[in-house]
Amino acid sequence: MNHFEIQKGESHIIVEIIQYIPNAVLSKTIIKKTTGNITASSFDAGEELAEKTSPFDNYIQIIDGTAEIIINDKPHKLNLGQGIVIPAHAKHSINANVQFKMISTIIKSGYED
Repeated sequence: MNHFEIQKGESHIIVEIIQYIPNAVLSKTIIKKTTGNITASSFDAGEELAEKTSPFDNYIQIIDGTAEIIINDKPHKLNLGQGIVIPAHAKHSINANVQFKMISTIIKSGYED
């Protein structure tokens, strides 16, 4: 995976900062802090992220194409512009039936509340 931070104070077109790579999932870090991070990812058709859990909430927003997000065995089809929160500790996986790009925002603080 290729990680970098976007230049602060400079505008960008989010869907253009990450390209599709054949037979691959590519991720680029936009912001990475101890309190959370924002990552752009591209999935070629047929790729997936295997089922896992995370101790943090993760907001997924589709910025190109269509994705299948499975949360606790329930599939969700997300189209361009749609988003979903994957709750902390939920089993989840991501399937690319067609190629798509997404923004992932993980919040690591505030769980003490």
